[in-house]
Amino acid sequence: QVQLVESGGGSVETGGSLKLSCAVSGHTDAAVSVGWVRQVLGKEREAVAAIGSDGSVNYIDSVRGRFTISRDKTKNTLDLEMNSLKPEDTAMYYCAAARSHLKALYYIRSVNFDYWGQGTQVTVSS
Repeated sequence: QVQLVESGGGSVETGGSLKLSCAVSGHTDAAVSVGWVRQVLGKEREAVAAIGSDGSVNYIDSVRGRFTISRDKTKNTLDLEMNSLKPEDTAMYYCAAARSHLKALYYIRSVNFDYWGQGTQVTVSS
């Protein structure tokens, strides 16, 4: 099993920045591909950023150029740097990992992860 614990959420004004972090523990070798997924109550979840098993990185169009995903396998951490935040970025953000060996674009499109964190709330006020 893989355990994922997020931190770093909070409230910011439009244009502000936040950095989310995820600590990966347990059977860390099973966290082959990783990503950040967000969900607003009543709406479908969406994978905003992912790192595939080949090291490929991808983002949904609405955050491209504003968000940066990074992974440190030596420290077993996954980060999401979020800049120029907008009210529409308000959501619960989840750290996620998958056992599969696929490119990042697959996870952006499918949101198909095997392991999930508890989530951290991000609120952007106008």
